[in-house]
Amino acid sequence: MNFDLTPDQEMMRDQFARFLTKHSSMERVRAAQATGFDANLWRGLAELGAFSIRVPEEKDGLGLGLIVAAMLMEEAGRTLVSGPLAEALVCARLLAKWDQPMLAPLTGGEAVVTLALHDLETHPVQWVAGGTVARAILARKGPDVLLFDMSAHPGRAEPSLASTALAEIDFVTLPGAVIASGAQAVAIFQAGIEEWKLLIAAGLAGLSREALKLAAAYACERKQFDQLIGAYQAISHPLADLLCDVDGGKFLVWKAIRDIADGAADAGATIAIAAWWNADAAARTVAQALHTFGGYGLTTEYDIHLYNLRAKAWPLVAGDPRQWLEEAGRRLYGGEATSLPPVGEVPVNFDHGEEARELVAEIDAFFDAHMTPEIRANAHYSWEGHNPAFHKKLAEAGLLFLGWSKDMGGRGFSAYARNAAMEAFEHHGWNNPVANVAGMIGAMIHRFGSDEVKRQVLDRILSGDAIASLGYSEPQAGSDVFAAQCKATRDGDGWRIDGTKMFTSGANLTDYVLMLTRTNPDVPKHKGLTMFIVPLKTEGVTVQPVYTFQDERTNITFYDGVRIPDSYRLGEIDGGVRTMSAGLELEHGGGFAKVQRAMLRAGETLAREIVQAGRPLIDQSQARMRLARTAANVMVSDLLAWRSLWAGVEKKPNLAYGPMAKLFSSEKFLSDARDLLDLTAPLSLSKRPGAAGLINQCYRHAQGTTIYGGTSEIHRSMIAERGLGLPRTRA
Repeated sequence: MNFDLTPDQEMMRDQFARFLTKHSSMERVRAAQATGFDANLWRGLAELGAFSIRVPEEKDGLGLGLIVAAMLMEEAGRTLVSGPLAEALVCARLLAKWDQPMLAPLTGGEAVVTLALHDLETHPVQWVAGGTVARAILARKGPDVLLFDMSAHPGRAEPSLASTALAEIDFVTLPGAVIASGAQAVAIFQAGIEEWKLLIAAGLAGLSREALKLAAAYACERKQFDQLIGAYQAISHPLADLLCDVDGGKFLVWKAIRDIADGAADAGATIAIAAWWNADAAARTVAQALHTFGGYGLTTEYDIHLYNLRAKAWPLVAGDPRQWLEEAGRRLYGGEATSLPPVGEVPVNFDHGEEARELVAEIDAFFDAHMTPEIRANAHYSWEGHNPAFHKKLAEAGLLFLGWSKDMGGRGFSAYARNAAMEAFEHHGWNNPVANVAGMIGAMIHRFGSDEVKRQVLDRILSGDAIASLGYSEPQAGSDVFAAQCKATRDGDGWRIDGTKMFTSGANLTDYVLMLTRTNPDVPKHKGLTMFIVPLKTEGVTVQPVYTFQDERTNITFYDGVRIPDSYRLGEIDGGVRTMSAGLELEHGGGFAKVQRAMLRAGETLAREIVQAGRPLIDQSQARMRLARTAANVMVSDLLAWRSLWAGVEKKPNLAYGPMAKLFSSEKFLSDARDLLDLTAPLSLSKRPGAAGLINQCYRHAQGTTIYGGTSEIHRSMIAERGLGLPRTRA
């Protein structure tokens, strides 16, 4: 797995970034508004070789991959480049393909060549980006590809939303030279259109990221009521949500390029999704960024309005961006195919590796041998699905604690292999928290526990004979675990524990609870906490059920004079925060993509089963679009989780990647569960086994995912602070 560009690619990015920061400054962008085009910038880009990026070396180009062109477009978006750059990049590759003499003036920066996006047979009059300054326009008319010489027929300039060089061109009145014909020519041209979608998507991702940066910077300097406005959650939290969307959009472009390289069947659908996603995310991002500036954002003095306008101008030249979501639906569920552009070198990859594939095969073989219909029928995503005998078989097969080191008795698998294993467990309908929580607690015991607790507790967890719960939350504390008041006081050589814990899921089944207790009330709340392992069968422990509408039981647990030895303490006295933080470090990434994917498959199944007006529901455009939107959310959930996983493995800076993965996936799990329940109603109201029951369960399950494991509000604050550099957002 890799989310880094190569050193050479990074060097090129830096070169383009430095050039564009200087030569496409906001002063230059404003100066170019009269025509929407900066001729000096255009020539400078040519000197840097920008227009030759996608031209093969044998045609005197750089012969670089699509991801380099996308990288350039990100920087172009960041700096609001004045000119049809995405169109020119595509045209350069196509002109080289057909050995057209117009290539030289284009790559030399002497001429603008742009692209007509729609078939002239159906759209003889259409809007063209850069149409007012183009010397030539490349277009398709039925089976022919034509080059229109515009030198004697310049496009007429007129005021437009973002003061770009947009023009409405009547191709009926223009002479065009046929440069290629036939099915292959049409396929090559269509691949160019697909490439344009990805380049515009990349540009919008860069534009959106810069808009967020401007908004965050303003929120760090503007004060209201004697406080920086970035400290208000009403300001910071929407920006945090959008950061997830913007990063997800960038990675969708990368995924589409990777899918093309890998020959993935859904690569065309991913292109359409990336185009729609980035257009939609950019529109919402620039609007929220401008809103952050308040009334000042409306003035032309501030640059944010330029981002607001150009975010709409770039993609809308092709029409309503929702057409791309509709296109994705046809490609995913209607069998529509498209031609794909060559992509060249793609260093980014999302492969979990050979070790992961071998582990998944081992898991598949285990479930084929041991999973029975009776066990599967009682499986559940929560603690309610725990089956002690099956859990013991997993332990004996070495499939419980895959990431534990071998000296702990584990298998020592990499984080990538463990992530793939979780996907495999979900595939077999066996994804409950029992092993995950036991694994985390066991690892903490190994790191912080005494020899006695390792013998008495850790060995039993490893063998599958014991399981454990988490005892963090309290009735009055909620997500603020540092406000714990459950007391641990010295009692001879040991400790006495008194108090209450809330949402102790699994306590009715488990043997132990990992408990955060208050050991010093006279210091700041985060300094007076200590962690213990508490046997739940000890005298003084009471477990009271709390039932949820998710078919899931949790518990409130009471501790009345519960005595434990000091050997059951984990870490230093009053050092519980450090112990707990170390436990959290054991987790990489996170999120709900796996169950989101299962829910999507169930939605697809029901959409094929449900018949409306004599046809399957999935034949309806609106149904395909809604399923495609869920598919897009699953993709981004995966990508954000993989980025977090990779960053942890590679020791990258912690920029709240884990919280981003969890926040995005839980919120989209909730919204998509609601939408798919609606789409497949009234069948989805049933709890009958199969797809309907799963959609029904997912709707109820999703409600809690934005709460447990840290509420969405907590994660938004973490993202705002670490990802956007905003002030502490708690008020």
